[in-house]
Amino acid sequence: MTVQSLDFDTIVFDKEYVTLGDRREAIVRGGRHLFDRLPTAFEGVRQLGVIGWGSQGPAQAQNLRDSLGDAVKVVVGLRSGSRSFEAARAAGFSEQDGTLGEMFEVIAESDMVLLLISDAAQAELYHEIFAALRPGTTLGLSHGFLLGHLTYIGETFPADIDVIAVCPKGMGPSVRALYVQGVAVNGAGINASFAVEQDVTGRAVERALGWSVALGAPYSFQTTLKSEYLSDLSGERAVLLAGVHGIVESLYRRYRDHRAMSDMDAFRHSVEAVTGPVSRIISENGLIGIYESLDDEARSIFAEAYSAAYPVGLELTAEIYDEVASGNEIRSVILAGKRLDRFPMGRIDQADMWQTGQRVRAERATDGAAPLDPFTAGIFCGVMMAQVDVLLEQGHPYSEIANESVIEAVDSLNPYMHARGVAYMVDNCSTTARLGARKWAPRFDYLLTQQSYPAVDDKAVDPIPFAAFQDHVIHDVLKACSQMRPSVSIFVE
Repeated sequence: MTVQSLDFDTIVFDKEYVTLGDRREAIVRGGRHLFDRLPTAFEGVRQLGVIGWGSQGPAQAQNLRDSLGDAVKVVVGLRSGSRSFEAARAAGFSEQDGTLGEMFEVIAESDMVLLLISDAAQAELYHEIFAALRPGTTLGLSHGFLLGHLTYIGETFPADIDVIAVCPKGMGPSVRALYVQGVAVNGAGINASFAVEQDVTGRAVERALGWSVALGAPYSFQTTLKSEYLSDLSGERAVLLAGVHGIVESLYRRYRDHRAMSDMDAFRHSVEAVTGPVSRIISENGLIGIYESLDDEARSIFAEAYSAAYPVGLELTAEIYDEVASGNEIRSVILAGKRLDRFPMGRIDQADMWQTGQRVRAERATDGAAPLDPFTAGIFCGVMMAQVDVLLEQGHPYSEIANESVIEAVDSLNPYMHARGVAYMVDNCSTTARLGARKWAPRFDYLLTQQSYPAVDDKAVDPIPFAAFQDHVIHDVLKACSQMRPSVSIFVE
C-alpha cells in the first residue's frame, strides 16, 4: 500500500490541518463570509462557462451565479437544440443577457469552463471540446471519468490549459437545496473534494478552492483526479448504489421466505431499516454507533451478519476496483452509451418489491418508524466496511475513503432513497451510475443469497471479519469527520 501524500498552498483562503486516524490532511473551511474573497480567487476569469444541465449543471450554475454576483459572468452552455434550454431559462439564464448559449460557443468565449455533461458525452466530444478551449483556460471537472478515458486510450489533456476538479459529495439537487438553506444557516452545504491535475496559469489551486467555496461546500478536501475517479466509480458500483440495491433486494426476499414476513414488513426490515435508522445512526455516531446502540442479543446477530457479508463485500469491491482501474468499467460505459438508442435502459420500479415500497412510504405517518433490524445492519455494515478496506489497501486519503464509503451514503444518497425510494434513485441517477447499478447489484444480491445467508443458516460463519471491527481506524476517522459535518441535514423536496 502506498499512501498518498497531499498538500497545497493558498494565499486567498485559510488552510487548516485536521488529524484523521494516524494521518494529517489539509482542508479549507467554507462559508458565506468568504464570498468576498471569490473575486481574488477567480482573478483573470471574466466569464465562467457551465456546460451541461444534468444533475450537477443546474445546481452549480445557480450557486456560482448567486455567489459570484457581478464579479464573474456565469454562462450556461448547452448543445444546440437541447430540451434543457427551457429549464435553464426557467432558472434565470437567457440568450438575451448572454448567460445562455450553444455549448461550443460558450467554451470558446469562457476563461474557465466547467464540463458537466455526461461521461459518455465527454468521451464522445472531447476532441471538439479541447479544440474550442483557448490556451490558458481553466478546465473544471466534477468527476475524473474523462481522465480515466484518456488514460485508457493513451491520450492527455491539452498541455496549455489548467485542469482542476471540484467534486461535491452529493447529488446536484442536494448541492442546490443546501446552498439555498445556507442563506439562513451559514455553513449549510455539501462537502466537496478538489484536485489540481495541471497548473499552467499558477492560479489552479485558488480557482479550484474558489469554485468549491462558491458552491457552498462547508469543507473542501484535497485529492487527485485519478484517485477521485477510482474511488467514485468504484463506490457507486459498490455500497453507494449497486451494493445497497443488491443488499436490500436480497434481504427483502430472505425476510419473506425465511422469516415469513408480509411484503410490507419485509420491506420495512430491509430497505426502510437501511435508508432510515441504520443510516441516521451511522451519520451521527459512525459505524461503531450502530453496534453500540444494540443490546447484547442484537449485537450477536449484528456480528454474525457482519462476518457473513464482509467477505462478499470485499471480493466484489476488489473486483470492481480492478475493473475501474484497468479501464474496463469506463470502456463498458462508453460502449453501453452507443447502444442506448437501440436498447434504452428499462425501469425497475414496476417490480413487486418496489411497488410495495410505495405503499410503505405512503403509510409512514401512521405506521411509525422503521425498525433497526440488527441482521440488516450487520449485512449493510459488513459490505460498507469491505469497501473501506479496499480503498485503504489502495492508498486513498482517509477523507476520501470516509466520504466515498460512508458519509456520501448516509448523509446524501440513502436519505434521498428514503424519501423517494431506492428504485427511484436507480432509475433517475446519472447514466454511468445507472449502468453500474444494473451491472453490479445482481452480483451483490446473488453472492449474499448464495454464500452469506447459507453460512448463517448452517452456523458456519467465520467470526474473524468482525474481530477487526471494533478497533478499526475508520471509527476515529469518522469521529473526526463528524466535526466537519454540514450544519444542516440533507433536504429532499
